[in-house]
Amino acid sequence: MPIKIPDSLPATKTLIEENIFVMTEKRAMTQDIRPLEILLLNLMPTKITTETQFARLLGNTPLQVKLEFLQTSTHKSKNTSADHLLAFYKTFDEIRDRKFDGMIITGAPVEKMDFEEVDYWEELCEIMEWSKTHVTSTFHICWGAQAGLYYHFGINKKPLDEKMFGVFEHTVDYKNSILFRGFDDIFYVPHSRHTTVDLEEVKAEPRLKVLSTSAEAGLYCAITEGGRQVFVTGHSEYDPRTLEAEYLRDKNAGLPIKVPVNYYPNDDDTQPPRVTWRASANLLFSNWLNYFVYQSTPYDISQI
Repeated sequence: MPIKIPDSLPATKTLIEENIFVMTEKRAMTQDIRPLEILLLNLMPTKITTETQFARLLGNTPLQVKLEFLQTSTHKSKNTSADHLLAFYKTFDEIRDRKFDGMIITGAPVEKMDFEEVDYWEELCEIMEWSKTHVTSTFHICWGAQAGLYYHFGINKKPLDEKMFGVFEHTVDYKNSILFRGFDDIFYVPHSRHTTVDLEEVKAEPRLKVLSTSAEAGLYCAITEGGRQVFVTGHSEYDPRTLEAEYLRDKNAGLPIKVPVNYYPNDDDTQPPRVTWRASANLLFSNWLNYFVYQSTPYDISQI
């Protein structure tokens, strides 16, 4: 089944060219199906790129998905045009009275700051509190996962000695997890962050279940009972060249940056990167939509 996004969204043209099934708004109106309503709180500066990444994953499932975009009103984006935000994004005040089947909270390039120093922290806390009663399942990613673990459980992030940067091996620690149903024994995920959360602190929280870890990258995924809240520290949504863009940006700026781990053949940055995470990324989001959103949400969305 397709993903339903605005016809004029830049991601629409990209996904159609990639042979991703995108349904026009006109065609969606003729189908007697209630699509899953997914809200994407996009905290990334490169909003159009991030929109496309998540639309690609959410569109590769058997379920019809209506994707809507949310921005914080307490932070002004410097990298996305005001026209784009006005056309495709809502603020929290515009959606606070609505219910959603699922929500995704993205990462953000503010991890070196204390949470309380982030200009939209109070607004984000309000949104995360609202999600507990207005969203069936909320999927927190990278800094979004760290923010969620801190707000909901008081587990703070910690600085790393050097940037966690590259594509790392992961394992499924809880074998009966339906979120990781169908995963191989070893799967790969990109990471790009300067901070981490202590795995033992997460394990010690009785309201959390650790599902997946990495010997190098630490905690990958933890959830609450029933999957109402999902916390993922990596970037399974990344495009093949996303890590490369970050690497070349810092390298060309003369900043200290190492070649991304397990990314280029023989660490040769003149070669095309190897994509080793796409299959597991699609399976992760398909499982989340199916088991924790579609199978759990009521047909009458107002009953969430």
